[in-house]
Amino acid sequence: MNIGAVDHVEFYVGDAQQSAFFLCTAFGFRVCGQAGPETGLPDRRSLLLRQGGIEIVLTSALTAEHPAAAYVAQHGDGVANIAFEVPDAAKAFALAVERGATAVEQPQAHSKDGTEVVTASVLGFGDVAHRFVQRAGDRKQFLPGVMDIFTEDPDRGEDRLTTVDHAAICLPAGQLGPIVAFYEKVFGFSQIFEEFIEVGEQAMDSKVVQSPSGQVTFTLIEPVADRKPGQIDQFLERHNGAGVQHLALLADDIVATVPALEARGVKFLETPDAYYDELEQRLGRPELKIEDLRRTNVLVDQDHWGQVFQIFTQSLHVRKTFFWEVIDRHGARTFGSGNIKALYEAVAREKATA
Repeated sequence: MNIGAVDHVEFYVGDAQQSAFFLCTAFGFRVCGQAGPETGLPDRRSLLLRQGGIEIVLTSALTAEHPAAAYVAQHGDGVANIAFEVPDAAKAFALAVERGATAVEQPQAHSKDGTEVVTASVLGFGDVAHRFVQRAGDRKQFLPGVMDIFTEDPDRGEDRLTTVDHAAICLPAGQLGPIVAFYEKVFGFSQIFEEFIEVGEQAMDSKVVQSPSGQVTFTLIEPVADRKPGQIDQFLERHNGAGVQHLALLADDIVATVPALEARGVKFLETPDAYYDELEQRLGRPELKIEDLRRTNVLVDQDHWGQVFQIFTQSLHVRKTFFWEVIDRHGARTFGSGNIKALYEAVAREKATA
């Protein structure tokens, strides 16, 4: 299949313009294009947002028949399609269906002024699809003949977020193994990491699958059914099924990025002081200054390859489901799961001394 990077991520939302306003105001994205009735799509309104190498499409249904209407009714706003770059979309689609995937959109070609894009979609996990995207010509045109592209603002400001690092996906208990096997068989992904995470009376299983290119990574998580319900169970209940819990966006300098985003209105989760009091004893001296991490609430974990710095936003979703992660990798290839237990213990220590 030769899957490359994440081409774009499409959200189904109740109000594309309102969602775009938030992402542009708070995270520094820019609206670069739109599609809708005026471009031959009478059933939807889609807006294209860009920052660095990240492309996000926000789609709202204009009729009850468009899939976004049913999606938003069931889940609220959320990720509906994670698109993959491929050299041959029709071939990738045919292979996926042959290997057991459910077809969603048959191959379609879109061309204009020397730019051609071929797309096709299959179902992934839950009701989240994967769109194969084959591009030739000017990538900025995105979907020629369908998406109207706006003139780029020369004073657009600095891009602080560069790429989609990974997606974290919550699955109902019992689905983790079958979904991992599905991605291995259908898309040629490999399992690169697994971990059983136990926090107090709660527990979850996690496996990470990645494309051969190393550019598409999914952290798959399921709750342990015989343990006390936790945040994964809560997501599944409020989201009404499997879905993307968060997207991690890569930053080159997280200590500078977090205050810049906070100044724009992004609300991040706070980290208890006890976490930083024990940090050097737990991990040794981190590559970034502890006082800078404490000031910005940034977490740090490490693996055999290096350290990873991360922070999570508060969820502004009405159902308190989807949120964002900002991540900065200093060689680390894993996902900071050690922070889950460290945070739990830090909160317990602060409560004990309060």
